[in-house]
Amino acid sequence: MSTAFEPITIGRHTARNRVVMAPMTRNRAYGPGASPTPLMATYYAQRADAGLIITESTQPSPIGQGFPNTPGLHSAGQVEAWRRVTAGVHERNGLIFAQLMHAGRVGHPSLHGGTLTPVGPSPVKAAGTVFTMDGPQEFVTPRALDRAGIKETIEDFASAARNAIEAGFDGVELHAGSGFLLHQFLSTNANQRDDEWGGSARRRGRFTVEVARAVADAVGADRVGLRIWPSHVYNDIVEDGHHDTYLALLDALNPLGLAYLHIAEGPDTELTHRLRERWTGTLILNPYTPGAFTGPESLKLIDDSAADLISYASLFMANPDPPRRLRTGGPFNAPDFSRAYGGDHKGYTDYPALTCLQESGPSTLTNKL
Repeated sequence: MSTAFEPITIGRHTARNRVVMAPMTRNRAYGPGASPTPLMATYYAQRADAGLIITESTQPSPIGQGFPNTPGLHSAGQVEAWRRVTAGVHERNGLIFAQLMHAGRVGHPSLHGGTLTPVGPSPVKAAGTVFTMDGPQEFVTPRALDRAGIKETIEDFASAARNAIEAGFDGVELHAGSGFLLHQFLSTNANQRDDEWGGSARRRGRFTVEVARAVADAVGADRVGLRIWPSHVYNDIVEDGHHDTYLALLDALNPLGLAYLHIAEGPDTELTHRLRERWTGTLILNPYTPGAFTGPESLKLIDDSAADLISYASLFMANPDPPRRLRTGGPFNAPDFSRAYGGDHKGYTDYPALTCLQESGPSTLTNKL
């Protein structure tokens, strides 16, 4: 039986424990050209005692941006700015992966000066609004990616992964959830294609598989993780027959030998068990905890072999050193969402995402886990 505080192999790396810092969008990339700031370097370094840090969503191309002040990994300036972040984590012997996320149809032209239209698998407008610097705006009808656009987007992911390694990251995580581009291709409402990229479960999964394959070829499969969020309706996603979709996806991904699969669990917990059985590699689980934050009780999932690692979001929001606190039983600071967009967040305070974080004080951790 494994425990949360034992080392574990993640691809080519060894994590000191099995407590993962989940990716959480922060909207604080105020540096030139959507680049990280020194404050972001401090934030991640404070949390380096996690077994693995997965960064906030980072766009692989300008058109991949879906929110204000999110960082990229598509320019030399961004690569240089990220080096401060990775250096700070590595100085504390931490492990850090960059999460690559393309927003697809849930972006907005105002994020690009009105010059670019969001793209998607099909010209299907998402219901709802996106937050911009001018406040909430309705989603627009995306431009459907043609075959050349799909090829270019896949290469954008591969190029961003190479940039991540150049910036000092230990690997990358591909975001295939939350209603963003990879998830849109997997869905049955955003993807209305009848070619090789849509229709059946296998064809709807092809884009995610080809992105993973290209990134693995670029930086090594043992540096690549993938995050999925099955049966989750965020950003107007519909997934008819989602069991078939995700089982077919894992069957196609298993031969690639990726470093891990990261499941953000939805209400269909039965599917989680089936995916655990189907996946041949390392599994990170962000457990489904409706109405509550993931807490110490979730570590039992490692003891029971339901997962290899557990990822925490809110706990890392309010505490810079969750591994120590989990090991000793607390105390735990509660996240204060009312301050999540205060202070340096340029005055916009009403965006509803619970993933933008306030800064926490310096860690008092003295013993490495």
